[in-house]
Amino acid sequence: MDVIQQIREKAKRAGLTIALPEGEEERNVAAAAEIQREGLARVILLGRPDTIAATARRVGVTLGDATIVDPLRDSRREEYIDRFYEMRKAKGLTRDEAARLLEGPIYYAAMMVMQHEADGYVSGAVHATADVLRPALQIIRPAPGVKTVSSSFLIVLPEPTYGEQGVFCYGDAGVVPDPDAEQLAEIAILTAKTFRALVDAEPRVAMLSFSTKGSAKHPLVDKVVQATEIARQRDPSLLIDGELQGDAAIVPEVARSKVKGESPVAGRANVLIFPDLNAGNICYKLTQRLANAGAYGPLIQGLARPVNDLSRGCTAEDITNIVAITVLQAVAQ
Repeated sequence: MDVIQQIREKAKRAGLTIALPEGEEERNVAAAAEIQREGLARVILLGRPDTIAATARRVGVTLGDATIVDPLRDSRREEYIDRFYEMRKAKGLTRDEAARLLEGPIYYAAMMVMQHEADGYVSGAVHATADVLRPALQIIRPAPGVKTVSSSFLIVLPEPTYGEQGVFCYGDAGVVPDPDAEQLAEIAILTAKTFRALVDAEPRVAMLSFSTKGSAKHPLVDKVVQATEIARQRDPSLLIDGELQGDAAIVPEVARSKVKGESPVAGRANVLIFPDLNAGNICYKLTQRLANAGAYGPLIQGLARPVNDLSRGCTAEDITNIVAITVLQAVAQ
């Protein structure tokens, strides 16, 4: 059984509820039908009931027990407006502005999660990452102690040669453009937690660079070295090493030639931390295309309750899988 099927099987046992704010969109409706049929989660589709029903007929699916919530007509709307206004009035939000924002299904889904009506939400099939994250940051907010919300991708290679039988987490490949050393350390810790929540294995974290253990000197290398040390101090139990080049991180033979002394990670890393968003985003897309890998994400890390983004090119199957992943993140939290 591959890792995605394992995740789906675990999600079935959790019995949680996930909101899909883009509930009128075809792929979301098809995914909702599949999620309900498999019992991966209870689904809330946000949108106009007539439009959702018409979409279901058009794509030829039955939504079963999925709940449909219209943000403009829901009985909780006034309560949500009051709560949102109270949360943000110190930031200058007026009640009228709160009401207008909660006409948007993503904002409404964030309030449902905040009010424990849902355990998380998944969006992004027709919205940009910023539109998916902004309501989460304003309403759900970062988890206690987290300063930088980031992301990772679950990468599943067709062959088990590298990583954890072909499975990796890449971070950050979707949110933080140019992390400093403190942020990079937090990304490493959060990505390790994401890996642990989704994969039955110990995370082994490689802090990537164009240098391995001092082979090059540059301020960009220094940042990675500093981040590695900060992460070790914050979580002494974490298996982490750096700075490491990509091949030294995942290929045992290369690690033996480049890394002197013992390393808990070199040559067998399953969590790869990139020094900036350029590197992470480029690498995940190249891995996906050149290696024919599954790439699931961006999975958002560091929020008090789970929220996940989608690629606008996603399929209904992608949405189904991200919902299952979101369930396991909620369980872990």
